[in-house]
Amino acid sequence: MHKLIKQLTFLSLLYSFSVSSQWYETQGHARTNDISIELARTKAMENALKKALLVSGASVSSLQQVVNGLLTQDKISIRASGSVNSIELIDEIHSDNLITVTIRVDIFPQDKKCFAVNFKKSLLITRSHLLHREQANIGKIYLIDKAVMRKLAEQLNQQSAYTKTSSILNNKTEFSRLNNSLASDKISQLTQSLSESTDSQYIMFSEITNTSFDQQATNSWLFWQQGIYPRNFAINFYLYNGLNGELVWQDSYQNSAPWTFSKRMKVDVNGQAFWHSEYGLMVNNIIDRVIQDIDENIMCEPSRGKIIQVNGNQVIINLGRDHGLKIGDEFSLLHLTHFTNNSGKSYAGFNLSPYKVKVTKLTRQTATAATPDGRLFGNIQVDDLAVRYEN
Repeated sequence: MHKLIKQLTFLSLLYSFSVSSQWYETQGHARTNDISIELARTKAMENALKKALLVSGASVSSLQQVVNGLLTQDKISIRASGSVNSIELIDEIHSDNLITVTIRVDIFPQDKKCFAVNFKKSLLITRSHLLHREQANIGKIYLIDKAVMRKLAEQLNQQSAYTKTSSILNNKTEFSRLNNSLASDKISQLTQSLSESTDSQYIMFSEITNTSFDQQATNSWLFWQQGIYPRNFAINFYLYNGLNGELVWQDSYQNSAPWTFSKRMKVDVNGQAFWHSEYGLMVNNIIDRVIQDIDENIMCEPSRGKIIQVNGNQVIINLGRDHGLKIGDEFSLLHLTHFTNNSGKSYAGFNLSPYKVKVTKLTRQTATAATPDGRLFGNIQVDDLAVRYEN
């Protein structure tokens, strides 16, 4: 194990802050494949610093700055009030092609904290859809639609501080067909149905749009005799709110990398040979970017738990210790209603209940919460919501 202790002092971010600061300790990772140790260390530092800022309640919009040879500029842009005062690199570990750094960051707190970051949102990952199946013929990588989502789900559970992820990968959903026909109402219904059956607050759909080789390379099988050619990978992600079926976030990612396998070789997209290849590492880098974007987009969204039982002045909600809840956490209650507009389209709505509840018991998946004054509930019922908003 190689250890390195170094002190970095960052310039002020030109944001307002209080006089007291708080330390956050986080780890960052980067691969050393085809890049120098110095560059890998920089990327690992950036990864760790981004996590520290997110944990402190800030949402990072750009991160590429360093002083004293570790970061390359002097300013970090964040969408919040807060400031990085100093960073201490307290540990550095090299293992195979991976460098792991541990940093301690001195962050002046925001004037207004994002309370939702204390809770993990339940996220369901669904199997992707390979739009152009014929492009997967070389390597017979038809199962990449399943393998990439499995890798995303695994790494979300390892890296994300804001999601508790589950997956349904053996069967495809109807999302891609519905998306192609612009059937937004049916996508909303599909989202709500999956949310209901899996107790998930968010549903993730995706489409792999390109796994082709460059056009000039695929004109003839002879291109393999001329060298190794880059292969493309492009994917679209769609994140939906399971409660109301609304689209929360979407984005597209694409890159290319050399395909180092022979043309007739059937490649196991779940195997180490694939994920350690240049192409697999490129796909994995896209997955890392997706995880960061998911965190940034849902970290301050309110955690919403469905009420699954009502008994006197107590409710049981489908959020628990695994989601970051603690004894004493307080929630507001929302009563679910529906209304129809003039064109006959139905919408979900909510009435804010006067009742607030405090968590008194916890399991991994559920919480029991009661009104502090013992008041009995009025119209609160099963499938209503317990919500903690930022305040």
